[in-house]
Amino acid sequence: MPKIQAPTLIAHRELRRQQLMSAAIELALHEGPSAITVAAVAAKAGLARSSVYEYFESSADLVADLVIEELDYYTTRLAVAIKDITDPFEQIAEWIAEGLRYVADGRHMLVKSLNTISTPEYRKEEISVGHRKLLAPLRKALAESGIKDQQSGAAFLQGVTDAASVRIDAGNDAELEIQNATTFALAGLRALV
Repeated sequence: MPKIQAPTLIAHRELRRQQLMSAAIELALHEGPSAITVAAVAAKAGLARSSVYEYFESSADLVADLVIEELDYYTTRLAVAIKDITDPFEQIAEWIAEGLRYVADGRHMLVKSLNTISTPEYRKEEISVGHRKLLAPLRKALAESGIKDQQSGAAFLQGVTDAASVRIDAGNDAELEIQNATTFALAGLRALV
């Protein structure tokens, strides 16, 4: 019988799951998302291949968990950034800034790489819910801002943040790109009110 490496069986199972997830992240970042196979993840984690199947049905199921966990992390990060802000335009500004800081710190590359792998059909709704939760504070701020065409405002913001992301990825000064994107986006949104 394997040794339990945590105070409880539940904690031990979570520890093992996190070991497998960390191994998969490392494989994705260093070898590309196609390197996430059950055998490779097990080897990287120092566990038997059968151990992976105790936690995940397949490598695609593991990738779905990684995507959902990253969406949760990012959603929490954005919620913390705007929690004490009441003005909708200031919320939008902080949402843009924090989103672009996420790009600058490189974590978005994990999500980009994981999005190239197909996730199981039965997990797609769960991932979709994660995306909606991520965007909920932005949608709420847009609704409270007085912008009549909120879809247009959201599309405008997406274009601005996409352009700034590309520039940050290209090596431009992140804080300057964040400042410019925020200034440009807020001016545009205010013009839509």
